[in-house]
Amino acid sequence: MEDEEAEAVVRAVGRQIKLWRESAGLKQAELGAAIGYGAEMVSSVERGRRIPKPDFLHKADEVLGAGGKLSVMREDVEKARYPKNVRDLKKLEDESVEMGAYVSYHIHGLLQTAEYAQAVYALRRPAYTEDEIDRHVAARMARKSVFDRVPRPQITFVQEEATLRRPVGGRAVLRRQLEHLLEVSRLPHVEIQVMPTDREDHAGLSGPIRLLKLKSGKTLGHLEVQLHSRVISDPREVQILEMRYGMIRSQALSPRESMVFIEQVLGEDA
Repeated sequence: MEDEEAEAVVRAVGRQIKLWRESAGLKQAELGAAIGYGAEMVSSVERGRRIPKPDFLHKADEVLGAGGKLSVMREDVEKARYPKNVRDLKKLEDESVEMGAYVSYHIHGLLQTAEYAQAVYALRRPAYTEDEIDRHVAARMARKSVFDRVPRPQITFVQEEATLRRPVGGRAVLRRQLEHLLEVSRLPHVEIQVMPTDREDHAGLSGPIRLLKLKSGKTLGHLEVQLHSRVISDPREVQILEMRYGMIRSQALSPRESMVFIEQVLGEDA
């Protein structure tokens, strides 16, 4: 677990499950058998070492006769599943009316399919455990709710051509990822552009850029580099990022040209 807030939530839920189990006169193995989980999982959840899935809470609530007192914790527990930096980023995304991102290494997180995200996290070194990978993938997929929010934010992306060709997870995973890009690009409030590798003029050689314009009118930058992730609020620095992102968009293929380009890449692998 990566932060005290999440740890506190998980420990509190574990204590509640233990109290209800003991009140029902059940052993950990008996509860596990009744809800379809092993005794070790029940023990880990009660000790706050594992984060229970919604299914675990729902079934435990029914078996222990908690009357909804355990299942109601699902929302808090789901939030605790996500790393703190992701929770903080999602809050900013939920407050944004405009978002823009230039990505050069892989498909942007908000555009990733679950299997592509799984493959990205599986490549991380030092390696994540399976539980950690599942946790990060769930957090990334939860952020995609921004596409369905009302009122709709205006969202733009610029992807390097290389990210469309790098077979993260294998050719089949990449193909489905590219098909997903085409689906998302058809949303009226989303524009996806491609920066071709043969472009001579390129304002993004300093690395990825993320911009978020909040409801308050304030614009923030967000940068992720290796082990560090930080929000940029200094107006002078944000102005530079806005200038660079504007230039990157003008140098890339138009959204319509980019859709054709992605379709061509898909055709090459047919």
